[in-house]
Amino acid sequence: MISIAPSQKSASPGKRNLYQRFTVDRVASQSQEQDLQLLHQEIEKRKTQQWRIFAFSNAIAGETDPILLAQVLKVHLKAIFDITEYAVLALNAEKTTYSPLLFDSDASTAKLSDVHHLFQQEMAVNPIINNLLTRECPESLPLKDWEELTALLHYRRRAAGKYSGQLLGVPIRLGQESIAVLIFSHENYDKMRHELCLFKSVLSQIAIVAGNIIAQKKINNQQHEITLYKKQLADKQIQEKAQIPVYHTPPEMVGQCPSVQEIFRLIQQVAPTDSTVLILGKTGTGKELVAMAIHNRSPRKDKPMIKINCAALPAHLIESELFGHERGSFTGATDRRLGKFELANGGTLFLDEIGEMPLDLQVKLLRVLQEREIERIGGKSTIKVDVRIIAATNRDVETEMAEGRFRSDLYYRLNIFPILLPELKDRKEDIPLLASHFIHRLARKTGRNIKGISNGALENMMMYDWPGNIRELEHLIERSMLLAESDTIKDIQLPRQKNAAAVAADKKEFVIRKIEENEKEYILNMLQYCKGRVCGYQGAAELMGIPSSTLFSKMKKLGIKRSF
Repeated sequence: MISIAPSQKSASPGKRNLYQRFTVDRVASQSQEQDLQLLHQEIEKRKTQQWRIFAFSNAIAGETDPILLAQVLKVHLKAIFDITEYAVLALNAEKTTYSPLLFDSDASTAKLSDVHHLFQQEMAVNPIINNLLTRECPESLPLKDWEELTALLHYRRRAAGKYSGQLLGVPIRLGQESIAVLIFSHENYDKMRHELCLFKSVLSQIAIVAGNIIAQKKINNQQHEITLYKKQLADKQIQEKAQIPVYHTPPEMVGQCPSVQEIFRLIQQVAPTDSTVLILGKTGTGKELVAMAIHNRSPRKDKPMIKINCAALPAHLIESELFGHERGSFTGATDRRLGKFELANGGTLFLDEIGEMPLDLQVKLLRVLQEREIERIGGKSTIKVDVRIIAATNRDVETEMAEGRFRSDLYYRLNIFPILLPELKDRKEDIPLLASHFIHRLARKTGRNIKGISNGALENMMMYDWPGNIRELEHLIERSMLLAESDTIKDIQLPRQKNAAAVAADKKEFVIRKIEENEKEYILNMLQYCKGRVCGYQGAAELMGIPSSTLFSKMKKLGIKRSF
């Protein structure tokens, strides 16, 4: 059988459809291949961008110097977005001024002498920047307005006015706050519009860097202001020291009243010397604290301060305690013993309650103070000692001398630099400060978290005479802390004290007088108390409980006139 191929015109419909399907499939295959190539190119482009973003992040993360950071930004902005020139303008907190933060120092405009001085100053924010702060994407800026906006880049037309680039601006936000503005130039912003998402990602990283630099600048400015203030304060103190001496409160003592401040001044004056100090004051006024403050501010502060209470030792043991003894010098002396003078050699010896020292020992102490040498009990040689003496007593030494209980020569030897401590009743303005001090100091000892003391308790404390002085105050505060039912001391259990009339009656000797004399003295005292007011509110007659006419008649009878 012989078959003849049909011509194209005579081809069957089935074969024509098969040919058309083959042609369509071939065109579709070519289109898919092109799509794959475009997709591959897009993937490679994204990989390149991601690598550049990663490199950009690493570069700016490790750089803190603004000049070097500006160069890093220049390189990466050029590589990622083809940005040629840029400037980051930092805004102040009120958004009223801006100043250069980061800029391209190699830009042609940065080298212009007429704008170089503007690099170091702040400029007022104009409407163009205010408009940029409301935008989310870069905004195109006319070149003619650039000089009004900033002189940093100062874009002038290059090559006789030929310049084809666009000038753009965008706010830099840290969170929701605009902290700066980025001004940059770009040759083709339409092309850049397709990469806005990537640009915003880079912009957020620039915001972090700019925020760190702004914060560091604020810290540096504050440190500069602090340094300048310290210098001014030091200069002022130097000038004041030339006129008024400044006395610092010793940490061992608490007080702000004038009498205590005078004690601080005396301590600061005598501490650097080796002079003997005699501290006078009633029991509980803080004589030992004053002695410690003097020793701690003296050149002997690194040496020991030995304390001995002359009233706490029997008379036959004081000599051994002070000067020591040799073995076998008396019954019970089984070993050699060093006295307080030897132990305090090079330091300070505090003789508390020296008014209680026996007369025979006062003679030996006087010799030690004069000769600066001691002899142990039972010893055969003298021992040189270098000791500073600080003595204290609560007695009236002059009365003790007059009654023969204290040697005058020893008193004059000790009384080189006397310090008289005031009683607490004479410095009541320090009671709130002392109470607060003891509350904080005794908190750990008592285990009570007491935060303060009520006003009513303070008023009662101010009315009390404090015969035991500061020691009594400390013990009452401790007792009140233990009894307190809350974190505030509301009550102070003060001892009952006699009124002034009862105390005067106890001290006053009985004198036989006539009734008229007693009555006259009583009326005179009442008139003095009432400041001469006889009748009326709070007058003498009202307080005495008699009519004013009766009082006037008694005054006339007793011869009491207005001149009294």
